[in-house]
Amino acid sequence: MKRKMMLVLCAGLLAIAASARRMEAQAAPRRVEIDAKRFTYSPGEITLKKGEPVILVVKSEDVAHGLRIRELNINLKVKAGGTAEVQVTPDKTGDFTAHCSVFCGEGHGGMAMKLHVVN
Repeated sequence: MKRKMMLVLCAGLLAIAASARRMEAQAAPRRVEIDAKRFTYSPGEITLKKGEPVILVVKSEDVAHGLRIRELNINLKVKAGGTAEVQVTPDKTGDFTAHCSVFCGEGHGGMAMKLHVVN
């Protein structure tokens, strides 16, 4: 009888641990790394899922840059040679254009990246 109870208890603890690991994996947002340099972002296109939290990590490879997506209320500024990040959970689908929000030189106006948010 004691042995059966110990087996049931162990099985229950293993099930709880497995469930906790699954919830942890679901809760951890995906990190998307973006390199910014005059006058491009790499990658030039990113696809995200609506309702899925992500952390956008922007690294400047030269001068100060920014990343602004008005429709998603994102406006991130990065110091020269630095890194900045923002967590976002897209709440609408569509194709959006991210622009550099910090003047970075002559080609600043053309510095853009596409962001696709899908269901």
